[in-house]
Amino acid sequence: MNIMIIGATGMAGSAITKEALQRGHRVLAIGRSEEKLATLPTNPNLTTKATDAFALTTKDLQAVDVVVDAMACPPDQAYLHVDLATQLVARLRGTTSPRLVFILGAGSLRTGADQHLFVRDLEKDPAAASFIAVPQNQLAELTFLQTVKNVNWVGISPAADFHAGPASRLLLGDDQLLVNAAGDSVTTSGTMAVAVLDEIEQPNHQQTRFTVANQA
Repeated sequence: MNIMIIGATGMAGSAITKEALQRGHRVLAIGRSEEKLATLPTNPNLTTKATDAFALTTKDLQAVDVVVDAMACPPDQAYLHVDLATQLVARLRGTTSPRLVFILGAGSLRTGADQHLFVRDLEKDPAAASFIAVPQNQLAELTFLQTVKNVNWVGISPAADFHAGPASRLLLGDDQLLVNAAGDSVTTSGTMAVAVLDEIEQPNHQQTRFTVANQA
């Protein structure tokens, strides 16, 4: 397939780019920095384009089969998660292609006996004050996507601890914050990449969000 990856030089985006290329897909890597794009692995199936994601046109998007939104934003610009999602959806209203894949946050997952949103725990943690705007805006992003019925989209959330690392065996869920047998709620970038490419190749979710964690 032809896969556009927005934020291809970030932690999640670079892992997804690598996994897609390993599986033989053609990748159009989108990033703001020519220098960072140049660090991606050399591959005949890889094309890079330095541009602002907000400059992508409907024609650009419809030239591929799948668009993965893996854009990362600093906390003071966390609203861009919502802005980009709304723009991508607006460009593709009433279409079935390309499929939109959104890398969401763990804050919108539910946890505890009362099934509260995990972001509510983060809001009570002083250590999270510097980045809390990111999970809050990713929750707003999912809330918006859940209203969208005429665009082919799917969202994927990691576990509580999302960091760079190789793939593990997958734990998959729907809206519950996942915890493995060791009591850890962890998703590595490699595990996220495998889950994204598995879903792209064999779609099992439509206009909904699911979650992935490391089994060990």
